[in-house]
Amino acid sequence: MTGAAAPSMRLPAVHALQADPACAPLVAEYGREQTVDALRATLADARARLLAGEAADASPAALLARTGERLRAANTSKLRPLYNLTGTVLHTNLGRALLPDAAVQAVVDALRWPMNLEWDIETGARGDRDTLVEQQLRELTGAEAVTVVNNNAAAVLLMLNTLGQGREVIVSRGELVEIGGAFRIPDIMTRAGATLREVGTTNRTHLKDYAEHAGERTALMLKVHCSNYAITGFTKEVTVAELAPLARERGVPVAVDLGSGTLVDLERYGLPHETTVKETIAAGADLVTFSGDKLLGGPQCGVIAGRADLIAAIKKNPLKRALRVSKLTLAALEPVLNLYRAPDLLPERLTTLRLLTRPAAAMQAQAEVLVAPVQAAVGTGYTVTSEPTMSQIGSGALPVDRLPSHALAIRAGAGVRGNPLGVLERRLRGLPRPVVGRIADDALWLDLRCLEAGQVDDFVRQLEQLPA
Repeated sequence: MTGAAAPSMRLPAVHALQADPACAPLVAEYGREQTVDALRATLADARARLLAGEAADASPAALLARTGERLRAANTSKLRPLYNLTGTVLHTNLGRALLPDAAVQAVVDALRWPMNLEWDIETGARGDRDTLVEQQLRELTGAEAVTVVNNNAAAVLLMLNTLGQGREVIVSRGELVEIGGAFRIPDIMTRAGATLREVGTTNRTHLKDYAEHAGERTALMLKVHCSNYAITGFTKEVTVAELAPLARERGVPVAVDLGSGTLVDLERYGLPHETTVKETIAAGADLVTFSGDKLLGGPQCGVIAGRADLIAAIKKNPLKRALRVSKLTLAALEPVLNLYRAPDLLPERLTTLRLLTRPAAAMQAQAEVLVAPVQAAVGTGYTVTSEPTMSQIGSGALPVDRLPSHALAIRAGAGVRGNPLGVLERRLRGLPRPVVGRIADDALWLDLRCLEAGQVDDFVRQLEQLPA
């Protein structure tokens, strides 16, 4: 370019911006190296815009302001709190169970201090991290021994690899489940080194099917909880109590993958019945695997509970070290398990159970209060009403059961073109604390089951910042 200076030459140098007093707070917060990299990126963007003939404020103040925005964006956590108004309490994509305060504080302490993770304070010798929660889990499950790994999928993998590698594991064809993330029992069986022996049919499996296929190569009889679907109609399933005598006769263990793995009878709290871990072991299961972050209401982990000799073999498997849990998981799990020692107080203290047992009337009262502020925020192009709905437990627990709830139903005005509900759903996700609902039946539903009373004021307050 001749005559006038090239547009890029209007930009100050990096060292000049560094020397500007307004840059000092950025260096103090983000460090010199990161700040310099951000300054260079900001100058490169400004240079590209100027060379393209676009109008751009290239003053030092504007450039430093944009650099600050760039640094803040780069250092903002990708993991953000949000409002779960989907109606699914244990939502896999939203982190499943919320921890009670006692567990949260225990994790904070574990983050700040050294802990006796694998060290016995009394003897001063090396210990076993499972002992931190073993006593509580034995009490709650009736098992002889337990071990904890990083999730239930890992528990199933470790169990199958330890007991079934190079041998056959019998599973009913109707229990060859696939859960979220394409986790399939046949695939995990292959990865564990075991051979799958399918018995029965999709809808009907009899005890004779297990008996006819059990042989010298049989290592395990496995039952898998159909956690995310239900087969109805002309069906037959062999129970653990029916299978256990046959397994003992053939000298092989019975294992049960319970998935959600509740530790208490949910019926006592007005919820549908789900077979407990203790009931499963009492019925004759030699091993049971279950999750920590579903109906149990704790952190993500997988528990294997059962016979002491089988657990001892599992703990010797080299994979156990690869799948073990951290001190943070154990710090969170222990206080959650302690809450179960006072079952009469559990609905008040265990967050998951508190949300599941909220009466529909409580959500209805909330909805009637929230209709007006939500209507004002979304504008006249939509109509907001308070309506009954049904929540679900989620994460593979009680797949066909629903819980009466109440929601804000938002519908687009007549004649509105395009995808107005999709647009509003994105706007709600753009709030400082994103609001996540569900679109169904020509409405955007904001189920209020997981919006607790202490959160309502903050929820309303941020509606003023709803993006246009």
